[in-house]
Amino acid sequence: MAVFEPIPWTFDVDDVHFWIHHGFLILGFLLAVISTIVQCVKPAPYGRHRDTSPGWGPLINQRLGHIVSDFIPGVILFILVYFLYGSEEAMFGYTNQMFLWLWQAHYIHRGLIHPLIMKYSQTEVSLGITLGGLFPNLIFNFLCSDWIGSAVYNKNYYYDPRFLLGIILFVFGFCINKWSDWKLRSLRRSSDVQGYSIPHGGLFELITCPNYFGEMLEWTGWALGTWSLAGCVWLLFACSTFIPRSRHHHKWYGQQFPDYPKSRKILIPFIY
Repeated sequence: MAVFEPIPWTFDVDDVHFWIHHGFLILGFLLAVISTIVQCVKPAPYGRHRDTSPGWGPLINQRLGHIVSDFIPGVILFILVYFLYGSEEAMFGYTNQMFLWLWQAHYIHRGLIHPLIMKYSQTEVSLGITLGGLFPNLIFNFLCSDWIGSAVYNKNYYYDPRFLLGIILFVFGFCINKWSDWKLRSLRRSSDVQGYSIPHGGLFELITCPNYFGEMLEWTGWALGTWSLAGCVWLLFACSTFIPRSRHHHKWYGQQFPDYPKSRKILIPFIY
């Protein structure tokens, strides 16, 4: 078997399954486009850009809201779809199992550990913000889990450069993302403005948002490793937050801190 094949998988499902999957692909792409446009105009109203106007609904505990929007779809739904909706041949494949546990590593931390240990700048968040995060997360977690639970990869795919580079990017991005989150959490102890201060050290010397940069690397690795439209659409949607929100963060820091380093890029070292 050749090491590199243009299509390294088969997606042999029935017609209903096929159209459900591709219907979610189309919906996911449309959400990515809409999210990009909306967030370029105005940042999503949470965190430092928080909006507590009544239009976003009642306030709920921030930790609870984070767990609901990330842990439920990212861990519970993802595992259920993978094992209950996938095929036995796919779900027990080595590459599929690797994808499953990489996703779980991210979302167990993102959806449970992070909200339990994070020092939030506000203790409450609007219910509408939580639901606004939950809805697309349900769609994309279903889509990505359905893909890796149903697509059967070639037996030697774990030698493929797409798989190997994808795994490396994911793990590298995961480490950057978690270190950046830890660094931001540690700053809350001696904050200057609304629970925030200027971060220093590591990639923070080069860019404003290494946490977003790290997660963007993760999902780039996921899209490359899975070699799937589901992975690509998820990456596009993730970037619809990372790119405009990092720009809003960069502008906010400049407004709040006159001594904010002018040499820092926004999201990608030396480029943007």
